[in-house]
Amino acid sequence: MTRARRAAYVALSSFGCIVFIGLCAILSGAPLLFPSLGPTAFLVFATPQAPGASPRNTVFGHLAGVLAGLTGLAVTGLLTAAPDLTHPSWPRIGAAAIALGLTCAAMAALDIPHPPAGATTLIIALGLLHTVPQVTAVLVGVVLIAVLAVLINKLFGVPYPWWRFLEEARSPSASRR
Repeated sequence: MTRARRAAYVALSSFGCIVFIGLCAILSGAPLLFPSLGPTAFLVFATPQAPGASPRNTVFGHLAGVLAGLTGLAVTGLLTAAPDLTHPSWPRIGAAAIALGLTCAAMAALDIPHPPAGATTLIIALGLLHTVPQVTAVLVGVVLIAVLAVLINKLFGVPYPWWRFLEEARSPSASRR
């Protein structure tokens, strides 16, 4: 695929996913569309064979981010607090730091790298989306983009692993992990 065709594929696929998820958000009234879906879309379409782009890493990475974000809020007593990005407090900074540390540790320990999950955890820890319906919507949005990536990549014949490539699983470096 030429560079121009690849760029068009990445742009149009990302565009289509965000439009579809945005339409679902309008119809459901749920926050299915949130900032970290942007870098996720880039990963799954621009570098579909990268480990961080697989549906496994996408879903479990964001799940780790959500759970870590909620943990950061709980530990600092901010689960029910309103977000305030203009006046950072030590508890809010603590929630963000705890959440990001836990997310990074979970992704490293479980071998599920997905960098956009770091943004998801901050969205939660900063209180932007933190209620049960909001967090559920975040996870639905993640599943939607993972499913759309599988469908679109398959439709256009782009190799895209469900879990991970067999070569990666059989490689000597994978056995040392």
